[in-house]
Amino acid sequence: MNDSTPPLHPIEREQLRAASTLVVTVKSSDEFHGDVTGGITSLEQGDAVDATPTLSFTSYDDLLETLTPRVLELIKAIRRDEPSSINEAARGVDREVKNVHEELSRLAQLGIIFFEEDGQSKRPVVWFDELVINLPFDPDAGDTAAAAS
Repeated sequence: MNDSTPPLHPIEREQLRAASTLVVTVKSSDEFHGDVTGGITSLEQGDAVDATPTLSFTSYDDLLETLTPRVLELIKAIRRDEPSSINEAARGVDREVKNVHEELSRLAQLGIIFFEEDGQSKRPVVWFDELVINLPFDPDAGDTAAAAS
């Protein structure tokens, strides 16, 4: 099974390790685009930009399909136990290696975890101490409101 996640540059890994919180939120596509565009404009003008790592989903369904109780349990176990491989992570949560590998690959694509490679072994790393889920309930939020109905 090949993992198509590009490896993180060592500086990116250190930046992630320095962050202690990952914020997960739900935003409409328009809100997300506006945030990215505004951030780029601020950077171009030399202004400060909020550096809190944030993962945005466009619907509640996407968030809940990704961060299921089993996935949250896996993230917590990896953070707590610091397994040396995917196999060890699977044993730690008493699950099939194939299923854990698939979930970890998806989490790596989203930036929730990253892998440190040691020969044939890939060690999953959870880089944050706290995961904060921010769920806005704004009826004017476009995609978000549609997902809640």
